[in-house]
Amino acid sequence: LNDIWITDHVAGAPVPSLPLYHLVGALDALTPEEVAATAIQDGYPLHLLDWIRRDQLTHLKIKLNGDDLGWDVERVLRVESAAKVAQAERGCATWHYSLDFNEKCRNVEYLLDFLRQLEEKSPLTLSRVQYIEQPTARDLKSHPQNKMHAISKRVPAVIDESLVDLESLRLAREQGYTGVALKACKGQSTSLLLACAARHYGMFLCVQDLTCPGASLIHSAGLAAHVRGVTAIEANARQYLPAANERWKRSYPGLFEPVEGRLQTGQLVGPGLGVG
Repeated sequence: LNDIWITDHVAGAPVPSLPLYHLVGALDALTPEEVAATAIQDGYPLHLLDWIRRDQLTHLKIKLNGDDLGWDVERVLRVESAAKVAQAERGCATWHYSLDFNEKCRNVEYLLDFLRQLEEKSPLTLSRVQYIEQPTARDLKSHPQNKMHAISKRVPAVIDESLVDLESLRLAREQGYTGVALKACKGQSTSLLLACAARHYGMFLCVQDLTCPGASLIHSAGLAAHVRGVTAIEANARQYLPAANERWKRSYPGLFEPVEGRLQTGQLVGPGLGVG
């Protein structure tokens, strides 16, 4: 790629805040009735309703199976049902989902059937889907039949595990992917270069963190806050290992606990991506 300048795609100043994508695991309780008797009482929410209430969430990442169509469709509808209750309580009419099949979909037809069934049962729920994360096998060269063009006409198909270099980005585009998931843990320089290339191609951008706690989350947030056009960020450590974030909260208020469903990234104004 020639004549692409990093300053056109990476801002010197961070955006003030970014929406936080909260992870809804396949086994996570959605309502009080689903909480197991053996659930750990650690002071954190035990079900999705209370997570939404606590953090005023507007973005939910839903983990799906990819090998049980009926279950996958029903799971999204159940998340929608729970979210509607919590969002109505606070007068929120707009929220979003991302869908993660963990590369388990055996083919693109499975995903097309999923989208058709979801639309038949609840067009509004489908309209909330902001993107679908790499639904089929990560080895793109070995599975050239898994082309995402038909999916991308409905909702952005985001390349994730396969994204390792410029060659893989180009191959993903050829196979119909229209978005990229950036991860600081894959390397800051690599992530910045891929972000510039993706923006040059007009692709959808999001940042994911693989449950990065503490300093690693700061680096992830810095990447998300400075790359132009990033739509949202994950910060799963607050769910799964919050103790690892405790000593950082005072120095970076609002970065480790969301404010109205958003991480406060405007404070990342140090050298580089604001984490110096």
